Amino acid sequence: MARAGRLERLDNLSLRGWSAKVLWLMSAVLLLMVTVAPLELEAQMLFSAVGLTAVLLLRRRAGRFAVLVMILMSAIASLRYMYWRVTSSLGFENPLDIAFGYGLVAAELYALLVLLLGYVQTAWPLQRRPCVLPADSREWPTVDLYIPTYNEPLEIIRLTTLAAQAIDWPRDKLKVYVLDDGRREEFRLFCQQAGVGYITRSDNSHAKAGNLNNALKQTSGEFIAIFDADHVPTRSFLQVGMGWFLKDKKLALLQTPHFFFSPDPFEKNLDTFRHVPNEGELFYGLVQDGNDLWNAAFFCGSCAIIRRGPLEEIGGVAVETVTEDAHTALKLSRKGYNTAYLPLPQAAGLATESLSGHIGQRIRWARGMAQIFRTDNPLLGRGLSWGQRLCYLNAMLHFFYGLPRLVFLTAPLAYLVFDAQIFQAPALLILAYAVPHILTASLTNSTIQGRFRHSFWNEVYETVLAWYIMRPVLLAMVSPKLGQFNVTAKGGVIDKGFFDWKMARPYIIVLLLNFVGLAVGSYKLAFDAGDNTATLLINMLWTFYNIVISSAAVAVASEIRQIRNEPRVFANLPVSLYLPDGRRVDCETSDFSQGGIGIHLPVGVEVPNRQSLQLAFDHDGEGMPLPAQVVFSRSGSIGLSFIHLNLRQQYELTRKTFSRADIWASAWGQGPRDTLLAALAEIGLIGWRGVRQLSRATYGELRRLPRLATTEPRKT
Repeated sequence: MARAGRLERLDNLSLRGWSAKVLWLMSAVLLLMVTVAPLELEAQMLFSAVGLTAVLLLRRRAGRFAVLVMILMSAIASLRYMYWRVTSSLGFENPLDIAFGYGLVAAELYALLVLLLGYVQTAWPLQRRPCVLPADSREWPTVDLYIPTYNEPLEIIRLTTLAAQAIDWPRDKLKVYVLDDGRREEFRLFCQQAGVGYITRSDNSHAKAGNLNNALKQTSGEFIAIFDADHVPTRSFLQVGMGWFLKDKKLALLQTPHFFFSPDPFEKNLDTFRHVPNEGELFYGLVQDGNDLWNAAFFCGSCAIIRRGPLEEIGGVAVETVTEDAHTALKLSRKGYNTAYLPLPQAAGLATESLSGHIGQRIRWARGMAQIFRTDNPLLGRGLSWGQRLCYLNAMLHFFYGLPRLVFLTAPLAYLVFDAQIFQAPALLILAYAVPHILTASLTNSTIQGRFRHSFWNEVYETVLAWYIMRPVLLAMVSPKLGQFNVTAKGGVIDKGFFDWKMARPYIIVLLLNFVGLAVGSYKLAFDAGDNTATLLINMLWTFYNIVISSAAVAVASEIRQIRNEPRVFANLPVSLYLPDGRRVDCETSDFSQGGIGIHLPVGVEVPNRQSLQLAFDHDGEGMPLPAQVVFSRSGSIGLSFIHLNLRQQYELTRKTFSRADIWASAWGQGPRDTLLAALAEIGLIGWRGVRQLSRATYGELRRLPRLATTEPRKT
């Protein structure tokens, strides 16, 4: 069965019957005893030193057993810290201390809960592999492939549609449909020319979910494959994913990663594309794989296959919240159906181009997950195992980080500026408990997440988004119906680089406040430290760290010019050039896009600028020739622009480029592994760049003020 691998892993983690219950009870009692055991300062420091040393040694042997032991030691260090925190450091004596002190404790409790739930999710990724299909393709099921669209340009839809047609599946068993909620005539004409289905409706009720449900009523395939308008499927998508459905009749959903061939605003503005994992890679590279162990893989709205029967049984795609995808998976799980995650990129798409668009997308996700938490809480109701409940709970709690993140970014200012005593304990005792908690958690997460999330970047991502997601999450908790569905625009350009003052305003304020706090702390350290030197130094170090993180967040707001409407994909593919004089030149690509391609020429071969020629993929001479023109030529390389490709030629280009799974697989999780100091140094350099960019932008605005004053019309 499809769950065989999952159950085998679970059997390795647990025993069954009374022996299992006794073992778990004994483990819980031992953990509780270690957590609450009182230790004097020297003993606690020795205990922490031994624990940290053990974690550092285990980190060098990062096998599965070593990781599990690191998780246990991290949990012990963190639980000891929190127990000490709530029992020995909260003797507040005035309203100011109470307000700041309990606010920080609440944020720490939230962070601890998310940390422990994250360990549950990621301790043992299932690492599912494809299941082989029957050799006789007549046994393969029928599939309806949906491409929902609302406001995306035709160029994006054309690429996705042609790639969908190129999927290696029997032609009589695959039907492609464009679901156009924009009701555009040029889309209907394109679908007619391409030979794919075109479905529209009279209104846009329930946005994407309503669009999918409308198509569900008008089609009849046994399975539904769904791709967002900008997600280009590979030829192998169905053959790689469908086998699990034939093996497990209770499997209702199989999700594959969302992989992007263009940089998101963090990667573009910070120049980290492909060498620092982006914001989403942790979820698709590790969290979803961990969810799969607990039969709790989420539907992510695209790059997925759903069995029609179970989907119709739950009433179609969920329409109660704006994150219809995760809510649909939750409903399927409540009905007792299985879900699966295949950690192999089988599609590639466009990331959001601008910071404002990226933030808007995350606001929708945050609002939707809060709506589910409020209306269909996974801790309540029937049909879910405890593993599923915890995985869904952590996914929803993740988006509640807005207020806690702002608390962590400003907490030391309470002491430095207002003299609020947010820790009622000696400085050395704070260090003895807090340092092992922070370092052990950081080392453990770095070991687990190293391929898909580098240390400290989570703080940068959360700092950028905290202010913007806090309000919609809180409003959704009060009234789930507040807020509307917003579509994330893709495929745009940024004609001119600029500093996004509107988006950056919250973290500019946080940055300035921390600079003020550091200045006040420096003054007190120099002239009024008294017996508080250690406490001052701790808070100043914390403030300096917050400056590094918030200045890196400011750097993200400096939008880089992006004039390419069609992002390039870097890949070395064999091609042949056919020159007007009859020569054939075998060479390889350096990059490609929908409209053009870069070529590495063999030594001694030159092709002049503006030369017209034909290009064919592979060196076998059997590829369809594509007309192109040289748009630049320099020693050893040329750039080609395709000339008026017809639909068949566009299909050939798509099939030979974007539809190749090996291109995306070769870039999946292949960046440098994480090291704490290197990651901190990189963020520090980015933060310094952010401060300089903010200074230049401020100077530019100040220079504009006199010009604006002289050009304003005089009042009479």
